[in-house]
Amino acid sequence: MKLKILFFALILLFLQSCGSGKSVRHHSKNPGVVLNETKPKKLPSVNQKEFTKKLLKKNPKLNKLTLAYIRKYAPMAVNEMHKNKIPASITLAQGILESGRGRSELALKSNNHFGIKCHAKWKGERVYHDDDEKGECFRKYQYVETSYNDHSEFLTQRKRYSFLFQYRLEDYKKWARGLKKAGYATDKKYPNKLISIIENYKLFKFDKIKRKDFKIKKDTKKVVKPTYTIGKYYRVKKGDTLYSIAKKFETTIAILKELNGLKTDVISVGQHLLTN
Repeated sequence: MKLKILFFALILLFLQSCGSGKSVRHHSKNPGVVLNETKPKKLPSVNQKEFTKKLLKKNPKLNKLTLAYIRKYAPMAVNEMHKNKIPASITLAQGILESGRGRSELALKSNNHFGIKCHAKWKGERVYHDDDEKGECFRKYQYVETSYNDHSEFLTQRKRYSFLFQYRLEDYKKWARGLKKAGYATDKKYPNKLISIIENYKLFKFDKIKRKDFKIKKDTKKVVKPTYTIGKYYRVKKGDTLYSIAKKFETTIAILKELNGLKTDVISVGQHLLTN
C-alpha cells in the first residue's frame, strides 16, 4: 500500500514539474521598437490613372480594388525598379497578392504589403498573425513606402535571391518562378498567380518606364516680365525721386518698384527705370 502511495506521489511530482516547465517557456510577445522612418516624398506620376481607365474601358470585369491599388502604388513600384533593379510589374503583383489588394488586416494595420516576417535581425515594431503557423511575427511599418523599400532590401540583400538579378527586367515570368524557387512563398501556384495578375492588368508596361521619364518635374512656370520698347525706359536725372518720376508718368511708386525689382525708394543718377 505504501509503495502505491509513493508511486502516485512520484507521478504527481513529475506532472507538476512538466507543467512548471511549460509556464517558464511561455513568454509575452515582443512588440519591438518604433523605428525612425523617413517621411516619403511625393513621386511623379507614371500615368497610372489614364492607364487604369483604359484597362477598365477594355475590360469592365476587372477588379476595381486591384485597379485602385495600381493607381495608388504604381509610382512606388517604378521607383523601386529604378533604385534596385526589380521589375515594377513583379513588385506591384506581389503587393496586390500579398496584401489582398491593400485590404488585408496585415496591410491595413501594419502597412506590410509583402507579408515580410520579422526574422532574427528585425528590431522594429511587430505584429502577430496566423500564417503557415499560428501567431507568426510580421514586420510593422509607419508608411507603406517603407514596406516597398523593405521588400527591395529583402530581395537584394539575401543570397538566395541573387540569381534573380541575372534576369532581364522585362522577363517577369522568370522572376515570378524564381521567387518561388528561392522560397519567397510556399504556395505552389504562387508564380502563376503573379503572372496572371501581371498579364490581366498589363503591369509589364510599367517595366518599360525609363529613369529619364521618371523624374520629379520642376516647376517650369516663370514670372514673365512684359517686354518694353526703348521709349518705356526713363533715365534718372539729378534731383529725381520715385515720387516725381511716378507723377511724371502717371503711375505709382509701388508699380515702379515692382517693375524694376526695387526693395527701397533709393535710386541713382543714370539708372534706367521701366515706367509702365
